[in-house]
Amino acid sequence: MPSSMVTTESMSLGYSDGTLMVEMRPRPLNLERRSLEEKTLNDLTNSSSSKGGLEPIKSYERLDALATATNSPSMSFRSGMGTPRSSCQTPFATHPMVADAWENLRKSLVYFRGKPVGTIAALDSTEEALNYNQVFVRDFVPSALAFLMNGEPEIVKNFLLKTLHLQGWEKRIDCFTLGEGVMPASFKVLHDPERNSDTLIADFGESAIGRVAPVDSGFWWIILLRSYTKCTGDHSLTDMPDVQRGIKLILNLCLSEGFDTFPTLLCADGCSMIDRRMGIYGYPIEIQALFFLALRCARFLLKHENGGKEFIERIDIRLHALSYHMRTYFWLDHEQLNNIYRYKTEEYSHTAVNKFNVIPDSIPDWVFDFMPMRGGYFVGNVSPARLDFRWFCLGNCIAILSSLATPEQASAIMDLFEERWEDLIGDMPLKIAYPALENHDWRIVTGCDPKNTRWSYHNGGSWPVLLWLLTAACIKTGRPQIARKAIELMERRLAKDGWPEYYDGKTGGYIGKQARKYQTWSVAGYLVSKMMLEDPSHLGMISLEEDKKILKPRLTRSVSWTC
Repeated sequence: MPSSMVTTESMSLGYSDGTLMVEMRPRPLNLERRSLEEKTLNDLTNSSSSKGGLEPIKSYERLDALATATNSPSMSFRSGMGTPRSSCQTPFATHPMVADAWENLRKSLVYFRGKPVGTIAALDSTEEALNYNQVFVRDFVPSALAFLMNGEPEIVKNFLLKTLHLQGWEKRIDCFTLGEGVMPASFKVLHDPERNSDTLIADFGESAIGRVAPVDSGFWWIILLRSYTKCTGDHSLTDMPDVQRGIKLILNLCLSEGFDTFPTLLCADGCSMIDRRMGIYGYPIEIQALFFLALRCARFLLKHENGGKEFIERIDIRLHALSYHMRTYFWLDHEQLNNIYRYKTEEYSHTAVNKFNVIPDSIPDWVFDFMPMRGGYFVGNVSPARLDFRWFCLGNCIAILSSLATPEQASAIMDLFEERWEDLIGDMPLKIAYPALENHDWRIVTGCDPKNTRWSYHNGGSWPVLLWLLTAACIKTGRPQIARKAIELMERRLAKDGWPEYYDGKTGGYIGKQARKYQTWSVAGYLVSKMMLEDPSHLGMISLEEDKKILKPRLTRSVSWTC
């Protein structure tokens, strides 16, 4: 969901007749400051190369040149999926919504210097654009998958190169500079018809609501890069030194060692899809699952030379620790709930059973009614003396697709969908989180955010885009009938309602009070779901099987570990 508004103070890069231009907010005097015309990206990254030993980045003129060359008609792409390439329709348009969806998806395309580089968030002409006219990294993922499945990889390659380009920019919020590997939350293209020039404006969180930088953008970028490579068989993009370096910069940010005693990734509230304050700070399931999937994708993409082998070794160690931690401490089913209910508190030393000192009286009443005898899920968060028992859709689906969930846990999550269909699916697939925060909890946790009233927006709203994740998880676990049933529900209303961003109400019965219509990822999520059911081999673009050799290496650990 778009989480930021770009202002004129944002950094921009303009192209006019081959000339590079930089516009930035006023900064303290820098005697070495030069324009990008005078200063190559090698200069901009020399300091980081000396710190991390990474290969200096090449000029991004080369990235544009590569995109131009590989997007030429003479360059052939191998999808390996048997999907059709079409500029206007698909042969499996068995439902009228499919043709309508493709038409809306193509209308949302954004062009930079004549090449498509992404899709804007929404095309609702009845509402103020705000930041919905931008290309968001996470929002573009279902659009990218739809284009890949339809045999149109050029758009995805252009997007990957352009966002890699933006990663190299200096990222400042007030007087503080963000980490070098941070990917933007979004970017927009401004066209000047008089000068016949395009200008890129990127947002790294400096304009976001709450000024929160996106943690998940870099993960989605790595995941999408792997999807592109897997679908096309084209390794030339991944093998580029600049792309390899971009992966390593992201890994440097999330694999750095600090004071944390857990293998999970510590992050701020509002740093992911749930972009308003919803109390998911600390170690939210969504970020941990994406982190796990991105690490596995990076392991597939990294080359061994130029420090790649060392990164792979660090990834293997982290994957083992992270999988054990998540599968053990984040997992909740009827048996584990009963264990927590009987926990003793204030336990000390490595013999402690209640390692996070969770107080049994803190278990909310709704959990006992919600938890079926058959089924389970990964809870929203685990931190010292605090367990967030809420169910979050994206994190649990990604846990299945990444094989963070064991086969038994994946099956239990699917059981939960079936057992709690009315709660999690309802009238419009599907709940982003359950249950909603209400009354006093809503006031305290959300800060009285009027957009996040109960059963609305991120506070228990229903989001059609999540259907593609559910469909992928259903196919992987051998439960395609669940996805078909959910798609049938969606097809009754989604196009008729104008492809809204989200729905309100306990069962998703009402169009969201502030929802934009013709939301691009609602359109793309539907298309991806349909295409995956039509050809389940598409699942390989986004799903990874469990690799026991990676997840169970020999690991030195302290006596406090019991794995």
